[in-house]
Amino acid sequence: MAKLIYSAIMSLDGYTADTDGNFNWSMPDEEIHAFVNDLERDVGTYLLGRRMYEVMSNWETMDTRDEPPVIQDYARIWQGADKVVYSTTLDTPSTPKTRLERQFLPETVRDLKSGSDHDISIGGPTLAAHALKAGLVDECRLFINPVAVGGGLRFLPDGLKAQLELVDQRRFGNGVVYLRYRAR
Repeated sequence: MAKLIYSAIMSLDGYTADTDGNFNWSMPDEEIHAFVNDLERDVGTYLLGRRMYEVMSNWETMDTRDEPPVIQDYARIWQGADKVVYSTTLDTPSTPKTRLERQFLPETVRDLKSGSDHDISIGGPTLAAHALKAGLVDECRLFINPVAVGGGLRFLPDGLKAQLELVDQRRFGNGVVYLRYRAR
C-alpha cells in the first residue's frame, strides 16, 4: 500500500507563501534540490490543486538542456509520474499523464493508496488540508527556511489536531532544516 506524503517548503513562521502569494524566498539550492529529487523518486502520482498544478506543470515543457543535472533530473521525475488535478475551474489539463477531478473525495484517495505500489504526493496546503483533516496523510515532510514572512498561506490548516512522530531530520548548509514526521 502506498503512502500519502505531504511535502512543502515553508517559512520559519509556518507559511508556504507570503501574503502576496510569493514563495521566491523558498527556492532550493542545488544541495536541497538533489535531496528532494531523491525523496521524490518513488512518487508514482502527484495530487495537486489547480494553482499548484499550474506552477508545477512548467516542469513538463521546460527546456532543461542547459540546466544543471539536478534540474534535468527533477524534470524527468515529474514527467514520469501521474498527476491528478483537483479543480472546478480548469477545463482540461495541459500535461500528459494527468486527469482532472472536480472534487476531493477521501474514499477515492483511499482507493488510490491501496491500489498503488508507489507513493503518492499531495501538493499545496489548500488541497492537503482536506487530506489531513480526513486522516489520509501518512507523512509530512517539511523544509523549513530561515525566514519569517509574517503571514500568508499556512502549511497546516487551522483547527487541525494530529499526533506526529519525528522519523528523520537533516540540516543543510544554507540554514534550511528538513523534518520528516509520520502520522500516529
